Amino acid sequence: MVVLGDKYSFSKIEYNRVKKHFSNIVRISYKKSSTDENIKKISEALKSNKSNLIVLNTQAILPSELITYLTKLEINGINYITIEHFLETYLQKCLITEEVSTNTSFLEEIRPYTFFQYVQKRLIDYTAVIFLLIPTLLAMIYTKYKIIQESPGSLFFQQYRVGLKEKEFCCIKLRSMHENAEITGAKFATDNDPRTFPWGNTIRYKKIDELLQLWNVFKGDMHFVGPRPERKIWTSEFEKSIPYYGQRHLVSPGITGLAQVKYQYGSGQLDAKEKLMYDLYYIKNWSLKLELIVIWKTFLFVLTKKREDLSNF
Repeated sequence: MVVLGDKYSFSKIEYNRVKKHFSNIVRISYKKSSTDENIKKISEALKSNKSNLIVLNTQAILPSELITYLTKLEINGINYITIEHFLETYLQKCLITEEVSTNTSFLEEIRPYTFFQYVQKRLIDYTAVIFLLIPTLLAMIYTKYKIIQESPGSLFFQQYRVGLKEKEFCCIKLRSMHENAEITGAKFATDNDPRTFPWGNTIRYKKIDELLQLWNVFKGDMHFVGPRPERKIWTSEFEKSIPYYGQRHLVSPGITGLAQVKYQYGSGQLDAKEKLMYDLYYIKNWSLKLELIVIWKTFLFVLTKKREDLSNF
């Protein structure tokens, strides 16, 4: 595979995922070279690495000479593809950059669920509620016992989150932090957050605290699978700087989602943008198969807690 340009930088884990499909990956910078030089570099890369795919990873308008060259290659079985289509096909994410923020054709492909899709999702929701009812009750009983010991106070933590069509709803969880944890203001939660008590840290790490959101699923505020709901204070900030961020509110949020199984826990604008790419892919390409894959990967993640390195290569 030949990657022409530097529009998108693959993370280390993404690079390793791509290597499963393409053993040889050659990167060619586009900006500082002439058309003839780029054609020469591509030709050399194709000969030495036996590549059969060229990824156009540039936002520049390609000159006609280069397009003609790529078209001739296609006749000989060497295809070319834009970085946007490549990310969707191999990494299950929709590319979001400042440069494409006015591309309205992209927005037309992100739509709410059809009636039949919604019915399928609700059947999955109710199945999850029934299946996880007993574990949730047991978690509530034991957490109440641990709270009395470690952080006396309420068993439940309630907070307003943004849901379908940007309407807020009261999201309920098992309390994992000390009461008045945000007395100094709203903050993103982190791994091993100092505001948590010992058992609270455990249930956050194992995602047990989120089991109570099954009540929100039952009521219809959430689905079992979907984009994670965020607080209004954060969504308002993200919408100012992240293109298409509001599109995630075309559907109801979920307890788990594609972003949760593909991207490690993170907070802040950069992480929100990365997770949005997965959320938009999920909405755009929803299918029963994709839904079941996310559920299965969530189950595996809860069991293994495998974290992925996202440093750039």
